[in-house]
Amino acid sequence: MVNKSMRIIKRRKGKAEYFYLQHSFRADGKVITKEKYLGKNIPKNIEAIKEKFQLETQKNLYEKLGKIRNSFQKEWGKYPKTAKEKELEEIAIAFTYNTNAIEGSTITLEEAREIIHDKIAPNKSLKDIRETESHAKVFSDMLTKREKISNQLLLRWHKEIFGETKPDIAGKFRNYFVRVGNYIAPDWQDVTKLMNQFIKFANETKLNPIELAGRSHYRFEKIHPFGDGNGRIGRLIMNNILWYNGYPMIIIEYKKRKFYYNALQKSEERFMNFFIRSYIRIHKKHLRSGG
Repeated sequence: MVNKSMRIIKRRKGKAEYFYLQHSFRADGKVITKEKYLGKNIPKNIEAIKEKFQLETQKNLYEKLGKIRNSFQKEWGKYPKTAKEKELEEIAIAFTYNTNAIEGSTITLEEAREIIHDKIAPNKSLKDIRETESHAKVFSDMLTKREKISNQLLLRWHKEIFGETKPDIAGKFRNYFVRVGNYIAPDWQDVTKLMNQFIKFANETKLNPIELAGRSHYRFEKIHPFGDGNGRIGRLIMNNILWYNGYPMIIIEYKKRKFYYNALQKSEERFMNFFIRSYIRIHKKHLRSGG
């Protein structure tokens, strides 16, 4: 489905050495390996060659993703303004419920609807209610106001979501070490540098938007720049990229959280395999509609 491995290999013929770019990926349930000859030396523009090679070897995948986008845009264009507003509110409710539930919120889907749509507070933790309200507002604002991904934007999102419930860490990058299960996040002293690199990647890398969304989410989670709330900010980043590139968004469902967590613990390529499979499965109706 997506590249499982792309690496440079070296072969010797007589006394000479030659380099090849080898790309393995899954398609239609099979692992396919393709190679591209590089020459006696590794070219300086190897990253550009890798991107082009991936496009060539995964043409069918990108055609599927393009079909999903075209079908979604065609369908979305038919909605009148009021219907769009209603649909976006339903997405905000579902996304807020699932993204918060993954992180331990006790608010149910129906209670999230009561909080967001009806403005009724259930008999639940004030913390969970406030984070539901705040997240829904941040998400809805994100859909209507296009802003370039930046450290300032992510810090603002974090402060708006957690300002009332976690004021000591809200809107601040961490200045201490953190561990997530068996994963030890990078030294806090490297967070600013790593986040600057991440912002550059998210804004300047020429990847298919689906792949950019998945890789950005994975890399952000590995940096783990905040003391808490990284998952929620990471999933906002992912959907920001999708939405503003014309693709339907993706909701990681609470009931599938184990598969999601398991994928995040693997390599970036393994996570991407999970992410694109999930994306195509969730939006398969757009593949059937004829684009």
